[in-house]
Amino acid sequence: MSEASLSPGGLATLCCILEVVAPKPGNVHRGADFEDVTLVDFTTSAVILGNVIDSLPQNSVGDTILQAVRSNSEIVGTNTNLGIILLLVPLAKLVALDSDALLNPDRISNFLSGLSHEDGGKIYEAIRLASPGGLGTAQELDVGTASTDSVDLMAAMALARERDLVAQQYSDGFRLLFEVAIPLIEYGRELLGGLTEGIVYAHVALMAKFPDSLIVRKCGLEVAEHSQMLASKAIETLSGDGMREFSECQDDYWGLVSELDFWLRSDGHRRNPGTTADLIAASLFIGIHNRIIKPPFR
Repeated sequence: MSEASLSPGGLATLCCILEVVAPKPGNVHRGADFEDVTLVDFTTSAVILGNVIDSLPQNSVGDTILQAVRSNSEIVGTNTNLGIILLLVPLAKLVALDSDALLNPDRISNFLSGLSHEDGGKIYEAIRLASPGGLGTAQELDVGTASTDSVDLMAAMALARERDLVAQQYSDGFRLLFEVAIPLIEYGRELLGGLTEGIVYAHVALMAKFPDSLIVRKCGLEVAEHSQMLASKAIETLSGDGMREFSECQDDYWGLVSELDFWLRSDGHRRNPGTTADLIAASLFIGIHNRIIKPPFR
């Protein structure tokens, strides 16, 4: 069991809440809503997801993902957390199978490789129901046209991995989270003094390393690369030049994070780096369960 002594669903809810309340640039958080979706919507979604995970312990990954999306659609009325559902449900199922075993890329890959074509069909149905922004089309195994009776999910994720960071995690056993995202959270926490600050730091640093998939889908690669450049400027500021006090570097960093936030919000919320936020939530789940990220969670 994780150090937090939570059920798999309870841990999922905690991680969703920790992710959404942190003031990450471009996202809904405790200090900023969007016009059509609010912090209350996201926290409600967090509770729904945890409840579905814990109420369907024997159900398949596909069944659980589909039910989570249905429940969220019925209660919240909009897609707030499809990416998080896709990432957290398999992790929660693994924790439910053996709460004492640590998560690792090989264990996750082996579990995902055992998903059935029926699971794939249900997950495709869930994606259609959520209707994520900028989904587009694909030549093979397209979500919009493929039959949901039987889908080779892992083949579909492999085809999509170059354009979607969630698909990449399915293909790689979530390796990016273990090797990059969780260390970034912990580094930012130590550097800046708190878990919330570590979450924001990891979010910005991931944006600097990888163009956000949701921004690419909705706005194009050029816009995503511009956000990547702005994020990089903020992260580079903390490296300092050896001539200034760290407090000055910190002030500049938070100023550039604020500028990034302003730019991301300047086109409605089409520039919302939602996929990066999804990766943060899944990283928190792994990090807390594996006792890397320890309480108190502030």
